Amino acid sequence: MSALPWIQHLVIVPVLLPLIVGALLIPINQTRYGLKFALGIGSGLLLWVVSVALLLMADGEHWPAGIGVYLASNWAAPVGIALVVDRLTAMMLVLTSTIALAVLVFSARRWDRVGVSFHSLFQFMLMGLNGAFLTHDLFNLFVFFEVMLAASYGLVLHGYNLRRIQAGMQYIAVNLVASLLFLIGVSLIYAASGTLNIADLAGRAPALGAQDTWLLQIGATVMALAFLTKGAMWPLGFWLPTTYASASAPVGAMLVLMTKVGVYAVLRVWLAVFGAEAGGMSHFGLAALTAGGMATLLFGAIGMLSSQDGGRMAGFGAIISSGTLMAVIGHSGTAVLAAGLYYLLGSTLAMAAFMLLIELTERIRPPGSAMLALTMEAFAVEDKPEDPVGVGIPGTFTFLGLSFVVCALVISGMPPLAGFVAKFSLFHALLAASPEAVPWSTWLLIALMVVGGLAAIIALMRLGVRIFWASGVVKSPPLQVTEAASIGGLVALCMALTVQSGAVFDFLGRTTEGLLRSQDYPQRVLGEQPVQRVPQIEVPR
Repeated sequence: MSALPWIQHLVIVPVLLPLIVGALLIPINQTRYGLKFALGIGSGLLLWVVSVALLLMADGEHWPAGIGVYLASNWAAPVGIALVVDRLTAMMLVLTSTIALAVLVFSARRWDRVGVSFHSLFQFMLMGLNGAFLTHDLFNLFVFFEVMLAASYGLVLHGYNLRRIQAGMQYIAVNLVASLLFLIGVSLIYAASGTLNIADLAGRAPALGAQDTWLLQIGATVMALAFLTKGAMWPLGFWLPTTYASASAPVGAMLVLMTKVGVYAVLRVWLAVFGAEAGGMSHFGLAALTAGGMATLLFGAIGMLSSQDGGRMAGFGAIISSGTLMAVIGHSGTAVLAAGLYYLLGSTLAMAAFMLLIELTERIRPPGSAMLALTMEAFAVEDKPEDPVGVGIPGTFTFLGLSFVVCALVISGMPPLAGFVAKFSLFHALLAASPEAVPWSTWLLIALMVVGGLAAIIALMRLGVRIFWASGVVKSPPLQVTEAASIGGLVALCMALTVQSGAVFDFLGRTTEGLLRSQDYPQRVLGEQPVQRVPQIEVPR
């Protein structure tokens, strides 16, 4: 059999590598922390290298139209499983591996030791995340979703306590219902179209009869409910703030990525199946997505203002991020997609750093200080500091404080960092999409984004004052080098995203152009041929 060039097999590495490493980690004795960490971090580093290589290959047009297709088991699509890499997929793989590396380093001295099978579950979660980004088949998307969720169930309960168990049970119950909806939606889509391959479905959808079209739309709606539950759209995202506040810091950082999987799935399926070439079903459901996104954005803003706990603030911040992305995708289709993807990158990195940072800031305040602060605020008690003005801030406080400020600015969209660049670009793109007469829904979305940013900066400033100003602590909290390196790396990436915004937008522009050429995907996916077996010629003896 003629073999594929070895570089083509890189497409399946993000799925196979964490699967193999996760399985190898299971029989290793739990007390061998060093070996487990070495295998986990080695896998993470290799995943990052492979993801960057795939990004360079997709952006460098290594494949026709910048779309790489890998036929698992050498079966042609739509019968076989097709893994597809384009610029968007590769970008999400790089984002996932980057945050995963930071989380693994952060967990090296504490969180990987407070429970069992942390590294194995973490690798299986990475397998599910990467598979969900790579697959071009709805049923396999469901499979990878379940792998990701099954691993996350164990991780949410990692280092368990009563609060974590209660939140974990709610998280598991909600996601099991969402998985059931996903399976029902996939079944209805298959009944209507006879296929689950996304490229094949995009080609068949415009030619369906009236009854099958109706059934396809019902199936897509049910499946979208599952996506949007995982993406935390209001009112389906009620579970998220409690889960964020209760989960350990590393798990919370990975949950930030998991909410983006739902948004990614909606974007991928709707652009392919209900895009401009879908005939009568063109832009199906986008109006509902816009309304739901704006409601989610408002819900997240109110939640941030009403929260006192850093973990719940992070949860509502993730809801604001998801709501903004959903509203932008639904409101203007692909017109503002590049700015939306830039917002996705900045908000995800900043929120992951913030989740890790919150755990460290809790070490600053003595037990009971949070309750004391709330009581003083409720009864308007004025507290006059006894310490003289001008007390020096230790180095740890400086690092934590500056990291907190960067995260707060990016999350809220305040200048001059990536959050502001993203929101300004979104405003410009939204207004430019309707140059003659800007509809009222555009103004409403812009107003809600401004309100969400103001709510976020007010809530985060209040939290920062309580942590760094009113704690009354002068002794530096314990801080491991690995913890500082993880947060510092993510914060540095947020700043680099600002400095290199021009280059990033150029890449995202090419990404958007590729997504708009939706006809390229059926040609590449359905046109990819299996490797042919070469007949062997027997040489006479």
